[in-house]
Amino acid sequence: MEIWINPACSKCRSAVSLLDAEGAEYTVRRYLEDVPSEDEIREVLDRLGLEPWEITRTQEAAAKELGLKEWARDESSRDRWITALAEHPKLIQRPIITADDGSAVVARSEDAVRDALARK
Repeated sequence: MEIWINPACSKCRSAVSLLDAEGAEYTVRRYLEDVPSEDEIREVLDRLGLEPWEITRTQEAAAKELGLKEWARDESSRDRWITALAEHPKLIQRPIITADDGSAVVARSEDAVRDALARK
C-alpha cells in the first residue's frame, strides 16, 4: 500500500502513526515533492471511485486563484480538473491510501485508515 502525504498535515501524520501502530507495510509518497502525473491522478480517482472535484481542496489559495468553485463539475470538465491537480498538487485532498486490493481511500479519519488496512 502507498500513502500520499504532506508531512505538514496533521491528518497525514495521524494516518501514518496509525499505520505504524498497526504494523502495516506501506510506502510514503510526499506528493508535493513527487508530484503525481495526470495519469496517476486518473488511476487514483478510478480506484477511489471519485471525480477530481471530489478530492480538490477548494479553500487553498491556488484554488481561489484558478476560480475552481466556478468550474463546471461534469464529464467534459474532468480533464481540466485533473490538469489543475497535477499542476497544483497542494489542491489534492490528503492523505490518500492506495490499498493492496486495488482500491483507495481518502484517509482523513481513523475509520478510513482502518478501512484501508482491512483491504488486504
